[in-house]
Amino acid sequence: MYPRIVINKQKFRHNLRTLLKLCHEKGLSMMAVSKVFSADKELVKIMIEEEVDYIADSRIENLKGIKTTIPKVLLRLPSISDALNTVEYADLSLNSEIITIEALNYFAAKLNKTHGVILMIDLGDLREGIFKEEEVIKMVNEIMKLENVSLKGIGTNLTCYGGVIPSTEILQKLVDYKNLIESQTELKLDIISGGNSSSLELVIDNKIPKGINNIRLGEAIVLGRETAYGNYLDNTYNDVFTLEAEIIELKEKPSIPIGEIGMNAFGKIPSFEDKGIVLRAILAIGKQDVDYTELIPDDQIELLGASSDHIIVNLSSIKNKYNLGDILHFKLTYSAILSLITSKYVEKTYE
Repeated sequence: MYPRIVINKQKFRHNLRTLLKLCHEKGLSMMAVSKVFSADKELVKIMIEEEVDYIADSRIENLKGIKTTIPKVLLRLPSISDALNTVEYADLSLNSEIITIEALNYFAAKLNKTHGVILMIDLGDLREGIFKEEEVIKMVNEIMKLENVSLKGIGTNLTCYGGVIPSTEILQKLVDYKNLIESQTELKLDIISGGNSSSLELVIDNKIPKGINNIRLGEAIVLGRETAYGNYLDNTYNDVFTLEAEIIELKEKPSIPIGEIGMNAFGKIPSFEDKGIVLRAILAIGKQDVDYTELIPDDQIELLGASSDHIIVNLSSIKNKYNLGDILHFKLTYSAILSLITSKYVEKTYE
């Protein structure tokens, strides 16, 4: 049945094993992130078999379904309304608000647990984290008063919102915060989490500051690349996930619609380039499933556009290669994997 996303488990395992080995050789623990594939059970099983250090996800619903003794980490800041589930289904969570941490402490006491907290510090990307230096020690002291949460470490996030590229100088600030906290309290922080796949280039080049001992990897595992510059990593695969979509119409038509152009189904006024008569194929997948601009064709295929249920491509450069009912194959970006896995209209299959 099509459309379907094909998951190569051997390539996934290879990438995971390669990156886990790299991290350990560099003195780092790895939080293997499962969110892009919605904690698919087959892939999480591989994570467990490969004995990753932590399994991390942004959705508590995903962590709920993972049964393992490996510590589970909630990457997205917990909401107060979901504090109970956070404590119940995650061993650690990233945090930046004391009121939320107090809620975690309350429910941890109810469940007779101790919940681990990683305090996030904003080093300039302007997503989550404490921004002002004077607030860090104040927050640490407040956390230390709580009996059922334990401050396990500190972390930062870069590139995801502001696109700030990690550097030795920026990440050294996180190490400086570690030293500041430990010098002014009795704490010994176990986890100093120096970002995500965008920090990998620093790791590979031995430029990660001494004191950073953890990294959170998601895109690097599924696409075999670091995310600061988009460079592919040696000895990894970039096609763990591929999309297969079926041609449901194949006809020669003009490249420009005929008539007055108004808004399309999404309220936008489209524009078109006149290429004369082209061989157009309609695929049985649309914007409801994936942003077509995030698909990477494996042939001389031009992506023309999409509606909610259809993607239209130009096959003029490869006439006579495809017929009605044939399957087109696409490599995927991180964004495409994320949306395709989420869509209930796209079948998942393994090889």
